[in-house]
Amino acid sequence: MEVKYEVKVTAVGKDARTFLDTNKSFILMDENFKPSLADMVVQHTVAEVAADIVVGDKLQIGNNEFTVEKVGAVVNKTLRDGGHCTVVVNGNATMPGQIAVKGNIMPRLRAGDTIKFYSN
Repeated sequence: MEVKYEVKVTAVGKDARTFLDTNKSFILMDENFKPSLADMVVQHTVAEVAADIVVGDKLQIGNNEFTVEKVGAVVNKTLRDGGHCTVVVNGNATMPGQIAVKGNIMPRLRAGDTIKFYSN
């Protein structure tokens, strides 16, 4: 297994859970983001992207695993620049900053969980 990006969730904004419930997506952003966005995002520790995330990679959130189905054109750049991207769960990613993943359940977003992208 090659770990490409691994962070720990430090906070889940109150609107981030609603966004997941209504849009089947959530926004990742590292701890250095603007505080005005705190309610909307899943905040996480700062980390380096070891290798580009590509279709076929896995995303693990806590104990749940998802398969990467689509990677937007700017995802790897925005992850490197600020730990930022939008993850669309069991849906279609249409924007350049979105990653589409597929899994059996919707993730539970909790502070303390590890978020990890990796290849087999």
